[in-house]
Amino acid sequence: MPPSDNRAAPAAADTDTPDTGSLIVFDQVVKRFGDLTVLDHLDFSVAPGERVTLIGPSGSGKTTILRLLMTLEKVTEGTILVGGEPFSHMRRGDRLVPASESYLRARRKTIGMVFQQFNLFPNMTVRKNLTEAPVHVLGLGKEEANARAEELLDLVGLSDKIDAHPTQLSGGQQQRVAIARALAMRPEILLLDEVTSALDPELVAGVLDVLRTVAETTDITMLCVTHEMGFARDVSNRVLMFDQGRIAEAGAPEEIFGDPKEERTKAFLRSVLDNGY
Repeated sequence: MPPSDNRAAPAAADTDTPDTGSLIVFDQVVKRFGDLTVLDHLDFSVAPGERVTLIGPSGSGKTTILRLLMTLEKVTEGTILVGGEPFSHMRRGDRLVPASESYLRARRKTIGMVFQQFNLFPNMTVRKNLTEAPVHVLGLGKEEANARAEELLDLVGLSDKIDAHPTQLSGGQQQRVAIARALAMRPEILLLDEVTSALDPELVAGVLDVLRTVAETTDITMLCVTHEMGFARDVSNRVLMFDQGRIAEAGAPEEIFGDPKEERTKAFLRSVLDNGY
């Protein structure tokens, strides 16, 4: 059940990151699908500019976290805050009530997401894929949107593909365009959901290199779900190991990958490393 209407504005309850100044806060968040509990009273927070990677077995709740932040799913219990303001709910006087669709639309403008599948518009050129939303959603002028598209395509190494259609691009190129498209909306937060899982192995490195560049050259807050442990080690400020909808262990990459404390983390890392990741 959602929080009652007389519930006070929640505070962060995270135990592995200070809540002062947090950009994202999950406060006692529960997500159920029928009788299945996917997130179980989850508390965690992410600081502005922090890069956090979520690892763990399939079904542990990682992607559900991203889907809640994209408002593709609704919380069952608890509250999400973004930028200090309720995200899953909205304020009505001194109460929190479930957020309206117009409220959610306004809040999610600050969040970009790159999916496993590239989700580009096949009937549009690369240029159009990058400029359509900034013009119609953010209200940018066409010249400014075009300049931003060109800048971002240079960042992802695809300047020469600006007038190509997605069907003329390889999978790796399409995913790099998808990253550029997400960045074109100037998000505060970038969500990455297994962005290399649909790619042939030889195309993975190029996409990960682009994301490393984004991490190194911008202050965008990144929340990433990946099975690429090397990438998680290189890019993350913090790694969260999930199991059965809870955080089993959290720490800096060198701690999680070099000296994990929990047996569940050790078993998971052995499993993925044995599978060649």
